[in-house]
Amino acid sequence: MVATSHDVMLDIELYQPTDEANALALAASLGKDGWLLGGGQDTYGWLKDRNKSATAMIELTQVDAWKGIKETSDGIEIGAVTTLTEISKNPLVKEKFALLAKAAGVVASPQIRNVGTLAGNLAQDARCWYYRRGLDCYRAGGNICYADSPEGLNREHAIFGASRCVAVSPSDTAPALVALDATMVISSAKGQRLVSAQDFFVGPDVNITSMTSLREGEILTAVRLPNEWANAEYYFEKVADRNVWDFALASISAAMKVSNGVIEDSRIACGAVECVPRRLDEVENALRGQQRSEQLAERVASIASQGAEPLNYNHFKIPLIENLVKRAVRG
Repeated sequence: MVATSHDVMLDIELYQPTDEANALALAASLGKDGWLLGGGQDTYGWLKDRNKSATAMIELTQVDAWKGIKETSDGIEIGAVTTLTEISKNPLVKEKFALLAKAAGVVASPQIRNVGTLAGNLAQDARCWYYRRGLDCYRAGGNICYADSPEGLNREHAIFGASRCVAVSPSDTAPALVALDATMVISSAKGQRLVSAQDFFVGPDVNITSMTSLREGEILTAVRLPNEWANAEYYFEKVADRNVWDFALASISAAMKVSNGVIEDSRIACGAVECVPRRLDEVENALRGQQRSEQLAERVASIASQGAEPLNYNHFKIPLIENLVKRAVRG
């Protein structure tokens, strides 16, 4: 019996560097042909469905320099190929940055967290089923957004900041890192550059083919969390159809500095409502210097939804994020 194309594994070269220099050299020489591989949870779905292909893979999980969690003079540094399970259970992360530990601990399922890496969760591609099915949408090089059409199924999609593509950032850890004012360490054969977590993620108005600011030949190698937001008061909540496996319908990550009931400062980011983690700057401004109260929670909740443009099937996200903000303010 003749096998169909879906029965045959693609011909892909596999590189397994064990040191930084070799990994970065491979990324530079292979360019777009070099698929960066962490835990593989996103990669193998693409290859299985034949909607993306690669001629070569660079497995990064054997580079020890990019693993683990260490304390620094001004915070902690997490290697980008550290697993989500390790992050969620690490005593140092739980003690100083429990917000990230909580976010990492709700990604997908325990089995996926055991192999999934921080970089993989942050850099995963859009989860829109039209795009994943291989249709010629804007993100795939076409001239239509199937989700943003009269017949489009868009319950999980964006209510803010859409530009051609209405797919949301699917990462659970991304809003937590934005709230914690993290810095991304991006490495290449030419050196390193540092990018704030907020600027690491880009919308389709900036780049329709990528959800991050990573350039060809670059690798996210570490994430740094500053002590400025260590041991703040944290609130994290993810709302999904199921407690495991599912992506968020909406989430909130909040870090607040509170003294005698007064919110001195805060950083709040929502997930799954925009193509990037949505920083709630106006809510933060309204909270600054205010006494925590139910009245304050009610007042700022409406600010969180200003400017929302819901699609056919996701109007529910407006009251959802308002209520998430209320809960974060209440603590």
